[in-house]
Amino acid sequence: MLGDKFDELKARVTGTRVLPGNLVESSFQGQGKILGVDCQEMGSYVSEMTAHGVLNGQGQGIAMSAQGDMLTWKGHGTGWPNEKGGTTFRYSVVMQTASAKWARLNKVLGIGEWEVDAQGNGVATLWEWK
Repeated sequence: MLGDKFDELKARVTGTRVLPGNLVESSFQGQGKILGVDCQEMGSYVSEMTAHGVLNGQGQGIAMSAQGDMLTWKGHGTGWPNEKGGTTFRYSVVMQTASAKWARLNKVLGIGEWEVDAQGNGVATLWEWK
C-alpha cells in the first residue's frame, strides 16, 4: 500500500548515450524536496528496450541540501515511450543517509513515478511503501 509522499522532483535530462548491448544511459539533475527539505538531486539510469517495447532499467543518484544533508539511492524500474514524446517509468528505490532529517528513509522502500517529455523535462514523485 502506498504511504506518504516524501519526494517531489523537477529535473532535466542532462545527457544520453548508447552503451554496448543495446543499453541507453540517461542522466538528470534538478530541484527536489525530500521530507520538506529543498535539495539538489542528480542521478543516472541505464535502460534496455525489450522486444515488447518495454524499458527495463536500473539507476543510482544523490540528493544534497544547502544545509549539508546528503542521501544516496539505488533503484530499479520499468518504463515505456509516452504520448509526450518522452518516457514514463515506474520504479522502486532504496536509500541511505546519515542525515538526521532524512534518517527514517533508511528503512523505507520508495515507489515512484518519473515522467519525461520530448524536451527532456522530467517530474518525479516518490511515496513510501507501507
